[in-house]
Amino acid sequence: MRGSLIGMAVNFYTLVVDAHDKSALASFWCRVLDWKVVYEDDDEVTIGADADTLPGMCFVDVPEAKTVKNRLHIDLAPDDLEVEVERIIGLGARRIDVGQGPDASWAVLADPEGNEFCVLTPKRSLTG
Repeated sequence: MRGSLIGMAVNFYTLVVDAHDKSALASFWCRVLDWKVVYEDDDEVTIGADADTLPGMCFVDVPEAKTVKNRLHIDLAPDDLEVEVERIIGLGARRIDVGQGPDASWAVLADPEGNEFCVLTPKRSLTG
């Protein structure tokens, strides 16, 4: 429970994403989330709703290619699943199969560098 330990204060700051082209991948996610680049230098590109709203996403260049399914992924909660899936595919994502089955209530997509993420049925809370 947050706040149950005196003196313990931590916030989810950023999700760091390894990339071959940090600027291009940051641009894709800016368009998906309607975020903007809030910081950029030779080592990283950080995006967010604005510079003062946490969390953000930070993209860093790495030399190696992605080779296996991510152990961590993003879930997006849209107003309309199918409309949002088609919009995101139009931005450069693609549908992928990670074993979700034909009657899954969500869609699994991959960003332009192959990172998996899900588009869910509409959600308004963490409990459903």
